[in-house]
Amino acid sequence: MGAALPEATGQNSEVYVLVRQASGGEFLLDTLDDAGTPIAEPLRLSPAAFSSFVSSVEPSSAAPRWVWEDTAHVYPALLAGGIRVQRCHDLRLCHVILKNSALTATTDLALAAPGRWDLASSTVNDLAEPRATLFDFDATSTDDGADESALREFRRQLEAVASAAEPGRLRLLLAAESAGALIAAEMRYAGLPWRTDVHDLLLTRELGTRVAPGVRPEQLEGLAQRIRFELDDAALNPDSPQDLFKALQRAGLAVTSTRGWELKKLQHPVIEPLLQYKKLSRLLSANGWAWMESWVVDGRFHPDYVPGGVVTGRWATRGGGALQLPRQIRGAVVADDGWKLVVADAAQLEPRILAALAQDPSMARAGRGTDLYAGIVSSGVVETRDHAKVAMLGAMYGATTGESGRLMPRLARAYPLAIALTESAARAGERGEVVTTRLGRSSPTPPPGWHETQARAYDPAATGTDERRARSQARDWGRFTRNFIVQGSAAEWALCWMAEIRRELTALTRADVPPAAAGEYAAPAAASGPPGARAPFDSAPHLVFFLHDEVIVHTPAVHADAVAHIITTAADTAGRLLFGDFPVDFMLTVATVDNYAEAK
Repeated sequence: MGAALPEATGQNSEVYVLVRQASGGEFLLDTLDDAGTPIAEPLRLSPAAFSSFVSSVEPSSAAPRWVWEDTAHVYPALLAGGIRVQRCHDLRLCHVILKNSALTATTDLALAAPGRWDLASSTVNDLAEPRATLFDFDATSTDDGADESALREFRRQLEAVASAAEPGRLRLLLAAESAGALIAAEMRYAGLPWRTDVHDLLLTRELGTRVAPGVRPEQLEGLAQRIRFELDDAALNPDSPQDLFKALQRAGLAVTSTRGWELKKLQHPVIEPLLQYKKLSRLLSANGWAWMESWVVDGRFHPDYVPGGVVTGRWATRGGGALQLPRQIRGAVVADDGWKLVVADAAQLEPRILAALAQDPSMARAGRGTDLYAGIVSSGVVETRDHAKVAMLGAMYGATTGESGRLMPRLARAYPLAIALTESAARAGERGEVVTTRLGRSSPTPPPGWHETQARAYDPAATGTDERRARSQARDWGRFTRNFIVQGSAAEWALCWMAEIRRELTALTRADVPPAAAGEYAAPAAASGPPGARAPFDSAPHLVFFLHDEVIVHTPAVHADAVAHIITTAADTAGRLLFGDFPVDFMLTVATVDNYAEAK
C-alpha cells in the first residue's frame, strides 16, 4: 500500500487506519472499513516512514480517519514534523463516552469489567515543547497478540455505536470529541501569541514594580497595611484564611467564611481594600511574573487543554489556567505583525441550547436575531434584562429562593417546554437516574454513599435528620442533572463549532483547493512566518484559544474578513448538526483586533 489507500465498501464508505506501536519502536498500520474489517495488508513502518506515509496521504480528499489510542501523545510528534491530519478517532476519549452513555448501556463495551482503557487518557507532556517522539504513546499494546489490543477496542466501539438506538447521535459526538483532541493539540503546539513586555507592564501597573518571590509588590503591601489598620491587627497576614477569619470576627463581622461573595454583603471600611487585595493576589499567583516565565516560550503561551476533562464534556486544563485568563492581562495577547486576532463568543449559549433541546418555539423566538435576555423582556415575561438573566440561570441551575425563585413561575408560563425539560432532568437526578445530552453523553450515577443515605431515610428507624439529609442530597444531585443536559449539550455544540471552523480554515489556505471552493475568499501566496510561529501554522489562520463559548483565531490580516465569515457560518452549521431545522439562532459577537483586550 503506497500513498493511495483502498476504498471502503461499508455503509459509511469510511476508511480507517489504526495506528499501533510494535515492539522495537516500529508502527503497525491496519487499514479497516467501517466495520473494523481489514481491507489491506498491515504495514510495519519505522517512525520516519510512518511520518512520511501520513504526510503523503493527508493532502488527498480521501485521507483516512486515523485511529489511535491517545491524540495527546501521538499527534504532537506529527505536528513537530509540520504534518497535520484532517480527522481521527481517539480511542480513549471515545471509550469514556461509550462506556457511560445510556445509549450503549447494554453493549459488551459498557458491561465489560474496568480495564486499561478506563484509565486517565493521557499524562502531562513537557510544558515548553511538544513531544518530539512517537515511541511511547501506546506502550502497553505492543503487537497483535497484546491483551485487549487497540484493534479489539476499536471493533468494540464500532459495535457499540452500531447497536445504539440512535447511532447517528453517537457518531457525531465521537467525531466531534476526536476533532476536539486534534484542536487541543494544535493550539498547544502553535501557541497563543503573547508579549511578555506588555505583560510585565500590565503587572507593574496593577501590582507595582516586580519584587523577589515571597515579597509582596507595592500595591499588595499597601492594601495589606490598610487591612491591618481597619481590623486593628498589626500582625495580620491577609493571605491566611484562618487568621483573616478570626480578625473579621474580632471586628464584629458575622462571617462564616472569607469568600468574596460573602464579604460583598458586609458594610465595613475593611471590605473594599480586602476585596481588592484578593483580586490582585489572585492575579499575582495565577498569572504573575512566575507564570509568565513558566508558560510563555518564544512569544507564545502554550495552553495544556484536557478535552472532556469535565464530566459534562467541557474542557479542563492541566496547568497554565487557559480557561481563566483574567481581563487585567488580556492586553498581552497581541497578534504578530501583519496578523490579526479574530475573537468570537456565543451570546447566551446555554439558554439557546435549552430552547433547542426542549424544542420550545417561544423561547427560541425570544432570542431570534437579538440578545435573548432582551427578547424575554420585550416579550413581557419580566421587567428587566437582569431579571431575565437571573430567572434563566435559576431554571438551568436550580435556584428556588430569592429573586430567581420569585421569577421562575413567570418563566414557566412563558416557556413551558424549556422549563419542563429542566424540571424533568432534576427529578430524574433526585431519583438517582442518569440524564443524557443531545448527542449521547450521559451523567454519572450518584456515588454509593448517596444511595446509602437515600435508603436510610426510608428505614422505619429513620430520624428526622436522616430524612432531611436525604432530601438535601437528592436536591443537590437534581441540580447537577438539571444543568448537565444543558451544559453538556452546549459543550457538544462548541466542539462542532470548532471542528467546522478548523475544517474551513484548512480549506481556506489549502494549496490543492481551487479558489472557488473557498467561497469568495481566495488564499494569497503564503508568506514567511512571524517570529515564534511554527510550521504548519506560520502562514495560515489557525485556532489559538478556546474558552467554553469563545474562540480566538490568529490569522494573517489579509484573511481576517474570511475568518470572521467562517466563524459565523460555523456557528449556524453546528446548530443544524445538533438540532436540525429547529429555528434557534446562535448569536455571535465577533471582533477583529490587534490584542485580546480590545475585543471586550
